[in-house]
Amino acid sequence: MASTPKRSLFSTRLPAPPAGVRAEIAGFEGVRLTIDEAEGSLVAAADRLALPAPGAEAEAFDILAISGGAAGGAFGAGVLVGLTKARARPKFAIVTGVSTGALLAPFAFLGPEWDERLTHAYTGGYAAGALSLTRLAPAFGGGMFNAAALESLIDPFIDAALMEAVAREHALGRRLLVSTTDLDRQKTCMWDMGEIASRGGPQAAALFRDILVASASMPGIFPPRRFTCQADGVVYEEMHVDGGVAAPLFIMPEPLLRWHELGQRLAGGRIYVIVNTVLEQAPHTTHANLASILIRSFETMLRFSYRNALGAAATFCAAHGLPLSATAIEDDPANGSMLNFDTDAMRRIFDAAVERAQRPDLWSTPAPRPQDEAVAPD
Repeated sequence: MASTPKRSLFSTRLPAPPAGVRAEIAGFEGVRLTIDEAEGSLVAAADRLALPAPGAEAEAFDILAISGGAAGGAFGAGVLVGLTKARARPKFAIVTGVSTGALLAPFAFLGPEWDERLTHAYTGGYAAGALSLTRLAPAFGGGMFNAAALESLIDPFIDAALMEAVAREHALGRRLLVSTTDLDRQKTCMWDMGEIASRGGPQAAALFRDILVASASMPGIFPPRRFTCQADGVVYEEMHVDGGVAAPLFIMPEPLLRWHELGQRLAGGRIYVIVNTVLEQAPHTTHANLASILIRSFETMLRFSYRNALGAAATFCAAHGLPLSATAIEDDPANGSMLNFDTDAMRRIFDAAVERAQRPDLWSTPAPRPQDEAVAPD
């Protein structure tokens, strides 16, 4: 098995791979993107991601990065559906997702034909049912909710038909990437989901689901995911949590972002970013109770980290001459907390996003971070 989802967090675990040891999941070697800074490795990674050759004349190479944001994922779902209605939805060459963005990413990748399933996933009451009080984990379970709660939210939508569709698009050169955070290494782990789908069979589907669960496993809310791997005949175990712990969104693997040839490979393309939270500060009195303080702290952390991430994306795009279009949830007290999985609240966010995506003011171009404006590729 690729992972051990039923094992208690505090049961005895195998050691993590030592530093310098590159372990693989048995039967799924090569599905993770591990890139060093060597020129040859960077070229190989660019080729694996099917980035256009410098100067090549091809279709627009558009990239979509979808952030985390918990219940705010209803916004990203609504944006995609609204773009379909407006007949303004690009066909993205690369789609990346983190946390709730990872759950959205397969549908963004597959296109408008999957909008009905996407809509149902975010407005059909699945989150409210999965994250009800009956799903609370026992004490010391590793998270507020047990692992089955998140699994029940994902399993109905990741079936054989979706896996086959992802594999077909992967074969055409499009790429679907999802990140988790490897707690043992304290690093981002990037997964090539199209490559996993291409392997086919029940184990590939199980690993695909497990990665989505891991990417959305917010620490303290859901228990970590444990992946069994091996190197040189020795079996290890890795512990992974929400991809947003390491990076709230990503355009592509970090080593490539520092590569001096990347701008040439992406010339003619556009970067799109969907941020599934509110970015502006919204001052109001925080009630003096534990729940209010924790929720307010979580949202404050999100807004700071996502503004920084979006500023870094703007700096990268400006340095390489790439157009950037970004959108985020508009502040509205009616939306409630991003940890509010109430179906009516999520439907309000979704419906507002569908309507907004059909207006010309959906996208904006964020400014680079002031401290980074002088940064340019070597």
